[in-house]
Amino acid sequence: MHRPALLAVLLLLAGCGGSDAPVAPPAAPAPAASATATPAPTATATPRPPARPALCRATRGIEMGTLVDAALDEVSGLVYRGTRYWAVEDSGGPASLFALSGDGVPFGTMALAGAANVDWEDLAAGPGPDSVPSLYVGDIGDNGAVRSDGVQVYRVPTPPAGAIPGSAPAAALTLRYPDGPQDAEALLVDPVRDELVVVTKRALGARVYRGGPQSALAAPGSTVALQDRRRVDLGIVTAGDVSPDGRLVALRSYGTLAVWRRRGDEPLTATLARAATCRAPADLSVEGQGETLALLREGRAAVTLPEGAGATFRIYEPPR
Repeated sequence: MHRPALLAVLLLLAGCGGSDAPVAPPAAPAPAASATATPAPTATATPRPPARPALCRATRGIEMGTLVDAALDEVSGLVYRGTRYWAVEDSGGPASLFALSGDGVPFGTMALAGAANVDWEDLAAGPGPDSVPSLYVGDIGDNGAVRSDGVQVYRVPTPPAGAIPGSAPAAALTLRYPDGPQDAEALLVDPVRDELVVVTKRALGARVYRGGPQSALAAPGSTVALQDRRRVDLGIVTAGDVSPDGRLVALRSYGTLAVWRRRGDEPLTATLARAATCRAPADLSVEGQGETLALLREGRAAVTLPEGAGATFRIYEPPR
């Protein structure tokens, strides 16, 4: 072959070849995901503990007003509902409920037809039959431990705003302890489980009992067998109350205010069997013989009224 022709053939073969740059090998296929592979951990938020009840920061009682009715000289039960305080007198007093303002001015008196004041020691509020707001009078005092046939609770619908009726029929319920007569000064109505709860008065540890589900709604004349006795770490309990939503419970002695936060819808006997969520720094002994306690503002404040003519209303709440 002539040289020019040979050169042309070589140029043609060069144009058909690839580039001189190195060619990268094909990427290896990704390994198949294992069915048993552990997924990557995901961050979870740490649940924030519930805030301490505001009442835990109550340092002292602020005077609100004094009773102007001299006949009210031994108030043993107090509760707040609507725009009124309701109070009852201790043993020997009338079988009546007294409506009061926070500055001590009386709104009216309502006698409870069919009731007797053997030893009225506390007053509670909660739902009644058909969810009607009701007041519950605790005739539960028994200093001599002689009431072997049981003690009484009187239930009456809470009067609506307006004039106080002069009298109203009361439904009587009998409470019986499983272990004989007990002296008590604290009655609670559980709005979550509709249970009646009684806390006894003992220097070396109170006991708490409950009437069981729906016991607060029992038919008039019923006998409620108290059960589930547990110890409460607060001696000489003189009064107690439950917030309207049932989330907080407070008990007092002559000098101490203790607060418990409820867990879910557990029985209040279980709540009170634990150590208190807090004991407020306030000293309640300065008010005298105090046997009342009424929670306000969903349990963020408490009001007391000691025994004695011209007694003073005090409110315990966090400093502002």
